[in-house]
Amino acid sequence: MAQNLSRFSKLLFGVLAFSFLSGCKVGPNYYRPDVQTPAAYRELAENPQVQAQAASYADLPWWEVFKDPKLQDLIRTALKQNYDFKRATERIEAARAQVAITRSSLFPQISGQANFTGGKEGTFQTTFNFLNLTADAAFQLDLFGRIRRATEAARAELLATEAARQTVVLTLVSDVASDYFALLQLDLELQITHDTINAQIESVKLTKFRVDHGVATKLDVLQAQQTLDTANASVPDLERQIAQEENAISILLGDYPHAITRGAPLVEQPLPPEVPPGLPSSLLERRPDIRQAEQNLIVANAEVGVAKAQFFPQIELTGSGGGAFGRSSAFSNLMSSQIGIYSYGAQVSQPIFTGGALTGNLKLAKSQYRQALISYTQAIQQAFGDVSDSLIGYEKLHQVRLRQQDTVADLAESVRLSNMRYRGGTTTYLEVLDGQRALFSAQITLAQNQGAEYQSLVSLYRALGGGWQH
Repeated sequence: MAQNLSRFSKLLFGVLAFSFLSGCKVGPNYYRPDVQTPAAYRELAENPQVQAQAASYADLPWWEVFKDPKLQDLIRTALKQNYDFKRATERIEAARAQVAITRSSLFPQISGQANFTGGKEGTFQTTFNFLNLTADAAFQLDLFGRIRRATEAARAELLATEAARQTVVLTLVSDVASDYFALLQLDLELQITHDTINAQIESVKLTKFRVDHGVATKLDVLQAQQTLDTANASVPDLERQIAQEENAISILLGDYPHAITRGAPLVEQPLPPEVPPGLPSSLLERRPDIRQAEQNLIVANAEVGVAKAQFFPQIELTGSGGGAFGRSSAFSNLMSSQIGIYSYGAQVSQPIFTGGALTGNLKLAKSQYRQALISYTQAIQQAFGDVSDSLIGYEKLHQVRLRQQDTVADLAESVRLSNMRYRGGTTTYLEVLDGQRALFSAQITLAQNQGAEYQSLVSLYRALGGGWQH
């Protein structure tokens, strides 16, 4: 029996080696499409004096971009506890398992059975024990590459899933940073409002003192009180926005709503001296959404091969072997008996008429490939659009913030001079009031401009594909 099993094993091994060496794969092999991309980002192309640099701002790890220790702690917590990140990680495990499942069809499927019986029978109480051992094997020859194309698609699905997780990381890092800077902006607005309230309280006291001494009118007091009331009314709404922003960050952290610990205030947060975007060609490798779109294209390309392979015969080899081992007291020498058997065969299945199902399936696969190609091209164009928007946004918002700082400085000086004129009796309090209102509004606008500048920095880092590599 051992000799028979050895022959069967050699035969099976030979067929397996033959299928791997001689089998072909129908369907197109994948080549990256030749998508035309700009030689330079729009902002650099329109400024020839600016030289493109190979280094990119997105090459920096996120902890070198966002240097606030409290923000770094928040990002690390989010990368451990966020539910979207956990779900993306589990999708990778599922895709990896699917590769193993699909690839398993390339190998023989072997199962074994064992059956034992024993007892006594007959007048002479003959005892017996029998053990039956059998093994069955089935192997599908992949002569036309259907299984290998399906495995290729499964591997691409795995890589697409990994790219999707990288997109989640990029999004998570940027969302936490963006919400954190929004929170610091609201803190700054609240601080400006409280400073304005304190200043207006002193103005009301001063105005009342001047009324008591006959050098001001009650109208001046009412006007000063009006500015104070306006500032007080802003506090509850700012506190509401702050609490809701803290809740949003808490959810990103995978936690229930709670207070968020801050680091340095917004005005002390560092800004990089420059933000080089790098070479446009590197964007295709750095942006995980583009890599995901390309892997989806590889999946669709492999599925075309699977659909084509359905037109060709499918060959399956089968074999079985085993033996019966027994001992009976009817034999005077009580020796065991052995019976060995084995068999093998082949089955060929060839589609003859399917009512157009195979042709329709091939057309469907080709259409899905064309759709994936459109999505891939669109993802590249969208990425360049994101970078262009972020570059121009960061540059212009920086200019807006600088000019707004000048506006605030001018208004602050104007209010100082108006107060001097009012105290000297050369102007009415209405001039002071108008200046204070304009200054308060300009300071709030400056805080919003500062917040927008940091938000645009985060958007640029995200658009360039930074953060997920580290």
